[in-house]
Amino acid sequence: MTTVHFCQPLPRLAGISVFALLLLAPTALADHPLKLAPVVITGVQQETPLTLVTDPKNPRQPIPASDAGDYLKTLPGFSAVRGGGTNSDPVLRGMFGSRLNLLNNGGEMLGACPSRMDSPSSYIAPETFDRLTVIKGPQTVAWGPGNSAGTILFERDPAYFSEPGQRLDLSAVVGAASRRDLLLDGAIGGPSGYLRVTGNRSRADDYRDGNGDRVPARWDKWNTDLAMGFTPDSDTLVELTLGRGDAEARYAGRGMDGSQFERDSAGLRFTRELGDSGLSAVSAQLYYNYADHVMDNYSLRTPPTSGMMAGPMATNVDRRTLGARLSSDWLWGDWAVQVGADAQRNRHRTRSSAGVGAYRDLPWLEDARFSQYGLFAEATYTVSPGSEWISGVRLDRHRTRDGRERLGSGMMAMPNPTSGQSRNETLPSGFVRLEQRLSENLLGYAGVGHVQRFPDYWELFSPRVAPVGEVNAFSGIDPERTTQLDLGLQYQQGDVQAWVSAYAGRIDDFILFTYPAAGGMPHQNSRADNVDARIAGAELGAVYPLGEHWTLDGNLAFAWGKNRDNGRPLPQMPPLDARLGLTWAQGDWSLGGLLRGVTGQSRTALNQGNVVGRDLGDSSGFAVASVHAAWKASEQIRVTTGIDNLFDRAYSEHLNMAGNAGFGFPAEPTRINEPGRTWWVKLDMSL
Repeated sequence: MTTVHFCQPLPRLAGISVFALLLLAPTALADHPLKLAPVVITGVQQETPLTLVTDPKNPRQPIPASDAGDYLKTLPGFSAVRGGGTNSDPVLRGMFGSRLNLLNNGGEMLGACPSRMDSPSSYIAPETFDRLTVIKGPQTVAWGPGNSAGTILFERDPAYFSEPGQRLDLSAVVGAASRRDLLLDGAIGGPSGYLRVTGNRSRADDYRDGNGDRVPARWDKWNTDLAMGFTPDSDTLVELTLGRGDAEARYAGRGMDGSQFERDSAGLRFTRELGDSGLSAVSAQLYYNYADHVMDNYSLRTPPTSGMMAGPMATNVDRRTLGARLSSDWLWGDWAVQVGADAQRNRHRTRSSAGVGAYRDLPWLEDARFSQYGLFAEATYTVSPGSEWISGVRLDRHRTRDGRERLGSGMMAMPNPTSGQSRNETLPSGFVRLEQRLSENLLGYAGVGHVQRFPDYWELFSPRVAPVGEVNAFSGIDPERTTQLDLGLQYQQGDVQAWVSAYAGRIDDFILFTYPAAGGMPHQNSRADNVDARIAGAELGAVYPLGEHWTLDGNLAFAWGKNRDNGRPLPQMPPLDARLGLTWAQGDWSLGGLLRGVTGQSRTALNQGNVVGRDLGDSSGFAVASVHAAWKASEQIRVTTGIDNLFDRAYSEHLNMAGNAGFGFPAEPTRINEPGRTWWVKLDMSL
């Protein structure tokens, strides 16, 4: 990949703005509240029913995340389909893909690779955001369709200034495997508006596993985002955002690497607070996201000299997404109601060829178009202090068009029987939940949600083999229908916190991928089918002070699934995962450790899974210990450090891609090991 610079061409204004912020930083005013604390986060607790909120800028163990999937897999209930290095695909409660609504600043950044090499999470740099919110289960309708597993919101706050001033936050990371990160987040403004710039650069080389073996995992990423806000009064905001980014990444579990992850983003939002009764607030948003992704077998590896992938080959895919959202908040006595509408259109194109860079001379071929228009309403009714009913409904109209003239590639390509055809579906969703305070310190909740999810691009266009009795996946795959019960308790007394949540669901027409026994690259020769399934699971966590300086925290997550059609386990279910953290903190210092234990997984469905991963068979359990320390050098400076996998254990995650033979992995599917002992140091400055 061509060498990139920290503020590579967003608009030139971004680079000028960064320079101005650096000059003005020494006179930063107190409008920017300092949040530096000498504590490394090892676990995040649920603070409200089914909702987890955290600041992704806080230092945490393991090593600071390179993308959203890397960050999410450290939260209770989350795991990831791993392939070594970066850009893993997040999984919540065993559910994957568009069952998770993943939004950044209210917009959706859709990847383009048919096998999700550039998953939506790969375009998100967590530490450039101010807040991460996770809503588990189908328990909201306000953030788009299809959220049968959950909703994930990465958000940046407006940079309000009550008087002229500026702020600047900087951080840097160095670590094993030549890990080097830089991050800048600065703003300048006054009562009438602001200018905010965020940018990051992250890179790492191949790592060594616990056996000392090299695992191909190199990456190099950068992002730059600019926000210009107009605040004529304290109740009104108009904000324009622009963003760019690019990356390259090598994958131990794929036959090609990602040599380009270009991102272009733009957004415009308006919010207005109106009062405490009747219509209380309105907001509107427009967004544009464009992904231009290149995968090849020659930029980051040596091309094979024999077989189907012999010689240099490359595929270029892109996806343009346009979206809008309008919402209004209403207050009437004991009622709080949100009513709104959202819409999205996206287009997918592809081109590929043999030879270095030869694809650039080929025309684009549009293979898919999607559109979605939705209406939603969500209400909270306060029955009495400590007792609330929350419910919501939405209705979505989906349309997709198949633009492929032929199916397959090369000599095996055949005419596409659904070329030029469209599919249209109108799908409802809804939920209802009771939150009841059972005592001064204990809150309970129970909710039922139903979601009908339209199949996504990867489910309609990636499978090569048609469902039984159908001509292809585009015509044969039905929408998923998920009905789920969520239950839980939340306890807090002083500094003691504890929570437990459980769920049980029925999924009709669950979309399942099946691969031939020989395996192969994800999605190639795969077949997608609709099956009926059951899911269940639980998560629990607690924080308990052991004294004035010691704190114990922990969490545990369990997920279970069954294919009701054949009685076999549902594939790609993570095993029981437990984490235990112990921290000592006094004054400006803290020390601590993290112990993670994972059981083996024997409930597997060999060669079944999703568009990225498949069950490779049973997996073994493991335990990994890590340690960390932090020092708050001043009100503006914090240093944190850690050693992950302290005892250099050789282990692999159950959700894993098979190591690719091009990197010397055996022909028999073999899981990719995680990093061995890994040291890191992080410096944070708030000026």
